[in-house]
Amino acid sequence: MENPQDIFSSNGGCLSDIVIEKYLVESKESVSHVQLACSMQDCAFPLDGTELCIWNTKSPSHQLLILRGHHQPITAIAFGNKVNPLLICSASLDYVIMWNLDECREKVLQGLVPRGTVVGSLLGKVLCLQLSPDDHVVAVCAGNKVFILDIETQAVQAELQGHLGPVTAVEFCPWQAGTLISVSEDRGFKVWEHCTGSLIYSSSVLSAYPLLSLFIDAESRQLVTGCADGQLWIFSLMDGHHYRRVARVDLRKKTETFSTRRLKSGLCSQPEESQLPSTSVLGKGEQVEVTFPILRLAPCDLSLIPDSACGCLSSENTQCMWIGSSVGLFIFNLANLEVEAALYYRHFQSLSIPLAGSCALRNRTADRKTLCLLASLFGGKIAVLEIDPAALVRAQQCPGLRQSLSVPASSCVLPTSPLYLGIAKEKSTKAASGRRCAAQNVTKDQRLVFHSKVRSSGYASAPHVTMFSPKTNIKSEGKGSSRRRSSCVWEPYPVECAVPTKPGPQVAAAPTCTRVCCLQYSGDGQWLACGLSNHLSLVFGASLTGTPAVFSGHDGAVNTVCWSQDRRWLLSAAQDGTLRVWSARGAELALLLGRDMFSKPIQSAQFYYIDAFILLSSGPEFQLLKYHIDTCKDEMKRYKQKSKSKLICRLSTTGAVDVTSLSAVNDFYSHIVLAAGRNRTVEVFDLNAGCSAAVIAEAHSRPVHQICQNKGSSFTTQQPQAYNLFLTTAIGDGMRLWDLRTLRCERHFEGHPSRGYPCGIAFSPCGRFAACGAEDRHAYVYEMGSSTFSHRLAGHTDTVTGVAFNPSTPQIRKLRHKDVKMPNKSTQWVSGPARPSHLIDLTSDSVFISTVSTYTPQSYIRTEERSGFCYHQRALGSILKKSRVSSMEPFGADSRAEAVSFLLWTLGNWRKVSFSNLLTRTQFQINISKKFLISMRGNIYYISINVALMLVFFLF
Repeated sequence: MENPQDIFSSNGGCLSDIVIEKYLVESKESVSHVQLACSMQDCAFPLDGTELCIWNTKSPSHQLLILRGHHQPITAIAFGNKVNPLLICSASLDYVIMWNLDECREKVLQGLVPRGTVVGSLLGKVLCLQLSPDDHVVAVCAGNKVFILDIETQAVQAELQGHLGPVTAVEFCPWQAGTLISVSEDRGFKVWEHCTGSLIYSSSVLSAYPLLSLFIDAESRQLVTGCADGQLWIFSLMDGHHYRRVARVDLRKKTETFSTRRLKSGLCSQPEESQLPSTSVLGKGEQVEVTFPILRLAPCDLSLIPDSACGCLSSENTQCMWIGSSVGLFIFNLANLEVEAALYYRHFQSLSIPLAGSCALRNRTADRKTLCLLASLFGGKIAVLEIDPAALVRAQQCPGLRQSLSVPASSCVLPTSPLYLGIAKEKSTKAASGRRCAAQNVTKDQRLVFHSKVRSSGYASAPHVTMFSPKTNIKSEGKGSSRRRSSCVWEPYPVECAVPTKPGPQVAAAPTCTRVCCLQYSGDGQWLACGLSNHLSLVFGASLTGTPAVFSGHDGAVNTVCWSQDRRWLLSAAQDGTLRVWSARGAELALLLGRDMFSKPIQSAQFYYIDAFILLSSGPEFQLLKYHIDTCKDEMKRYKQKSKSKLICRLSTTGAVDVTSLSAVNDFYSHIVLAAGRNRTVEVFDLNAGCSAAVIAEAHSRPVHQICQNKGSSFTTQQPQAYNLFLTTAIGDGMRLWDLRTLRCERHFEGHPSRGYPCGIAFSPCGRFAACGAEDRHAYVYEMGSSTFSHRLAGHTDTVTGVAFNPSTPQIRKLRHKDVKMPNKSTQWVSGPARPSHLIDLTSDSVFISTVSTYTPQSYIRTEERSGFCYHQRALGSILKKSRVSSMEPFGADSRAEAVSFLLWTLGNWRKVSFSNLLTRTQFQINISKKFLISMRGNIYYISINVALMLVFFLF
């Protein structure tokens, strides 16, 4: 077992500075399951069963205030919330007595016997006491009932019944007068209106073990309850949240993660031995298995501690609480749901109690220390501890970075940086091409005959006279006047905007059930690109109206799409191991990186450094590529690819694990690249130095499948420090917000279900919200300052796989796992026309065609690339089987619809009639009998194409 000196001295901590045992007393009777109490200066505990002992921190240790009045053993003690007068309540089987400590001390000084006020009698075995914030009433938990006793009149105001087991803890809501929350061994909690005795809310069964403790955080308005098996359940008490669950935390797993991070950071001298208290040494040769029963929850105010004393833990917005367990004390962060510090009793030889049966905690504002009262699990020992939380946190926090990291570039590119090499080569190439052009211009301007008197006929620069200039109304596509461009005014993105909750237009990405893998908005917010599992990429307009542009060519599901910063190019990577760069205007392939260039399929790819590079990950490494796209069109040699790329550098992750996600900023200059590994780590690379800068161990309980940085938008401005925030998500572990400067998780979002499918996440352009998909067919929106979701957007019928914010206007785009609206029997698609101009609805035996505009075969049927079509072995597919189409490649997924459309288009051309004239009616129906097809199938299979087309024409 590791030496505690090594545990707490690595960061400058000392055992005597962290915890001191101030007082130790041994009772004749065990008090392991008695509710103890602490105030700012006093500690209260039962001594020898029936005596109430008060120990004051300012008084000498031998001077104790003994209060007698119970005839049965004391089972619960609680202090009041006011300082003047300071009240304390004690309960046993016979009485519930209220004591005024100031009056009791005065009577002791006068030589009199202090007496208390009996406010209740014969209520049963009391397990918990709690005074109201104004000290007017006290809640007494006796059996499965909660009695509300008035302190002044000594009357029972209300009797709360409803629990099926003994009530173990109770708390008054500090911001709602009259609201009381109780937990019980029936494994649920209830919310009461104690003034009227009515039940407001009753939860379901939370765990298989009884609930033992309860805590209400007034700042975050959350309810935290602890179980006997070490589980923490956190619920939201905000108005309108209906007591929704925020998170469920396993304290044992959190301590394992905390210990693993400390071991990997080198804070422990013996990493081969775990710090987890799986066993506790009670004596020589005696060991016992211990668990993590959460005995007590109390606030831990780190805001009073300066940031320098807490290390890299920022105490400004940190919401922490103390967790008292049988094996130790833990400082738990309610924002990121992580253990910030752990204090195990067995690590300190100066402590007399290795295992606790009961505890009480209270913060002192005067010296910023914490008072802890412990009762031994075995025996009658009672100890008072004084803990310095700042020293505890400072001793166990991971060491800070040697140099601060920042997403915005804070220094110039070094000459040894791979970024410098790529930029230098580009500059030298441009200079050489400029010199060649200048030389060509000089040669071109020279005369053919080099004499002083004789000039070349027709080769000199003779003046040209324009005879006339024809007037044309033809305007070049995409080239507007400069006056028109300058008159365009971009509105800034509203920083204080609300969450977009109003549903907009909904379209289907494909006419069949097709999974949408990814999506991304262009930088100006005018275009939305998405990658599909049917090997296609689509580009919609921002309004989601009109026909989308189709980018076909991949042989696998498209898992990545990315816009360039100038919005001229669209990058796509698929599971076929290829990367393609498309011209966004003409949907033409500009650059192809084949699968022979990469050892494994491309997991992530994007433009980087303001479109200067292409950044991609393949296997355990990511590559930085310099690329050149040739925009010159040569119709004679269009088969020859002139665009090219070159590898600049290749970096591998620590441990050579596969990269699951990659992220970098392209909108401004940044040297930081974030990579997530299969071993649940997030690694930070500094490309200015060309190496790994930091590693975040145990970022999630499962491998991270997406990293999303706060990249902002060109329509809004954020603080420079805000760009250092980034989000990560993993299956079954929610979403986490990280700060690159401290490499710490600042907040954990767990309100959305994502247990088996990787759902996408997105940052809002203003940086105030985060959105994510979920498996319950909803999209969730979180505010950065809250751990629970603020909005739950409905409307989908399947898993929401991706979300994206519009960078120019407050809009959210959501895509389902199978983003398609199935057609109903009335021949119309439920969603808008996000496919060719005509809509086709197919049933089992009929073909319905609804014409909405003129059909253009060139917009949907591509004779060169046949990946958008496929054959169908039934119905009209058999007619085309022996036609000229049979020599082409297999078609795509929508077999019957595309076969019918292609057949009708061929039929219209064969009859010398345009397709728009052929479909003069808005809607008609074609009934094709299965029996007719079966009887005629053999004949149709062997007849020529002309006869087949004639037969089909007569059928129409």
